[in-house]
Amino acid sequence: MENMFRLADHDEFVSRRCIWVNGPVIVGAGPSGLATAACLRDQGVPFAVLEKEDCIASLWQKRTYDRLRLHLPKQFCQLPKLPFPEDFPEYPTKKQFVEYLESYAKHFEISPKFNEYVQSARYDEISSLWRVKTASTGGSNRTEVEYICRWLVVATGENAEGVMPEIEGLSEFGGEVMHACSYKSGQKFSGKKVLVVGCGNSGMEVSLDLCNHNAFPSMVVRSSVHVLPREIMGKSTFELAVLLMKWLPLWLVDKLMLILAWLVLGNTDKYGLKRPSTGPLTLKNTMGKTPVLDIGALEKIRSGDINVVPGIKRFTRGQVELVNGEILDIDSVVLATGYRSNVPYWLQEGEFFSKKGLPKAPFPHGWKGNAGLYAVGFTRRGLSGASSDATRIAQDIGKVWKEETKQTKRTTACHRRCISQF
Repeated sequence: MENMFRLADHDEFVSRRCIWVNGPVIVGAGPSGLATAACLRDQGVPFAVLEKEDCIASLWQKRTYDRLRLHLPKQFCQLPKLPFPEDFPEYPTKKQFVEYLESYAKHFEISPKFNEYVQSARYDEISSLWRVKTASTGGSNRTEVEYICRWLVVATGENAEGVMPEIEGLSEFGGEVMHACSYKSGQKFSGKKVLVVGCGNSGMEVSLDLCNHNAFPSMVVRSSVHVLPREIMGKSTFELAVLLMKWLPLWLVDKLMLILAWLVLGNTDKYGLKRPSTGPLTLKNTMGKTPVLDIGALEKIRSGDINVVPGIKRFTRGQVELVNGEILDIDSVVLATGYRSNVPYWLQEGEFFSKKGLPKAPFPHGWKGNAGLYAVGFTRRGLSGASSDATRIAQDIGKVWKEETKQTKRTTACHRRCISQF
């Protein structure tokens, strides 16, 4: 352990405030990071959680619309070792989910280091340790810290930032343009013509919310999409699919789900919502594309309150030209164009993560890399996938931790500028 802090770039190291973390550093205090921290706590492993925002679950608290509810029943969304309160509804609201996460953090004594923006993280071959450089984003004074640790858990997830597409003429449009992550409510759009770009769950729900606030939405549907009812005969569609997959092959479950969807929703093709040739569950497993769970938008599409339109050719001042030549007058644009990982911006590593910031190994092998690197929340399987990752990561680290702590305790040499706080 004497050579632990004989790191490369020694001059830089000396000039920087440094903190030794006697356990893993977890980057991200969303559900994935909290789940991993709770499982590590259960294993008796110390940790540090770094969060660039000033709260836990910032995506949920700051970048989601007000009407949002969990799309799946609560038993499929609870984090490890602490279920939702029994009095919560089957589909908790955004507010209820945030309350659950806050009580979860309190229960497991998880205290993230807020306003810590990770600038870079790299593995130091000389010391066999991770070096995580951060800048404080809170207050008027900018402070930089370098965290030194043996394990690094990437918990920033696959939805860290909104995707802003480049569309011809958008900069000259003149009206309000926002990503769905900035959309809160349709109240301020009452009476306005709004173009919603994207037809996933966010696009459908934003369009529905706009209708409910007396706006006039047009929803851009460029490609095929699976729309399924959220419930079939009073039972969660997702729960039913999980049950069927225990007994039947995936292709057959896909066939059954499409038959049931047709019986409940009818033929969606005639409304401009053409189904893909690949089944919804197969498409989710292979491409990570989630089917839309309908909560009322389809009824508004049938009635004409939501206008389904094809792809965009270009924007002009106050208008949009579609690929079929139609021109629409519009007041505002909401880009429900999805999210992406931010890992490539800060993690200096190219073996485990792809250029898109996702683990290269397919599920269920994308949670563990080399040299103490882990990923949680990148399975494209929602909160249940993140919980599975968190459990595996904590068990893997906990096994090593327990074996080493059985040995005779010995004093760890610390660099004179390295403050051991965790």
